[in-house]
This record gives sequence, structure tokens and C-alpha cells, in this order.
Amino acid sequence: MERSRDWLDQAESDLAHAKSDVATGFYNWACFSAQQSAEKAVKAVFQKMGAETWGHSVADLLGGLPAGLKAPQRLVNGAHELDKAYIPSRYPDAHPSGSPGSRYTKGEASRLISHAEKILRFCEDILSRL
Repeated sequence: MERSRDWLDQAESDLAHAKSDVATGFYNWACFSAQQSAEKAVKAVFQKMGAETWGHSVADLLGGLPAGLKAPQRLVNGAHELDKAYIPSRYPDAHPSGSPGSRYTKGEASRLISHAEKILRFCEDILSRL
């Protein structure tokens, strides 16, 4: 069953959640939600194409798109930054000391949200053409 719209809806919801977390000072969760938004947006594209995906790396998912849909390098670079928030933004033992909530900044969260927004728009453009 093709559910790309559901994946894209959730990507948009995760992005809204990330923005809400910045507003309330939960910067680590904003970073994670931004990563989730981008991941789900790219998975929406694969869903629309009827292709299977595996994993959570936004950069790897973007790299797996067919030649005619390749992402610009600036988006891939942003995806690499988003991928770095997947685990350490949530798990205390991912850092030598301190909880994830003490390790992320508003500036970092805002930057990752910006990357996620660009990836989401890129995926929306692809979906509008498929």
C-alpha cells in the first residue's frame, strides 16, 4: 500500500514539533525531531516510488535516490549534520558526561531545523513530480 502522504504528513508534524521544542528550550529534542522530519520526508519519496528503505541516516537515504533525483551536495551536508543528532540527542551515555539536554544549543537546534526544512521542501518537490 502506497502511503507517501502519511510519511510526508508525519515529516511536517515532526518539523513543527522541533520548532515547538526550540521555543520551550528542549534543544536536544528539537535536534532529534528535525532529524526525524528529514528522514521521514526522504522515506516518503521512496514510498511513492514503491521502493524499500532501511536505516535512519538521512545522508544515506538521500544518497540512495535514483540518478535523476539526486540531492544537491548542500542538502547532503545538512543531512550529515542531522544524522549526528539521531542517537546522542537522546541517550545520556552517548556523551562522556552530562545529559543530552545540557549538550545542545538553540543555535544548533535552529540550524538543524533549517536543514530539515530544506530537505522536506526538496522531497515535496520530487513528490509533486512523481
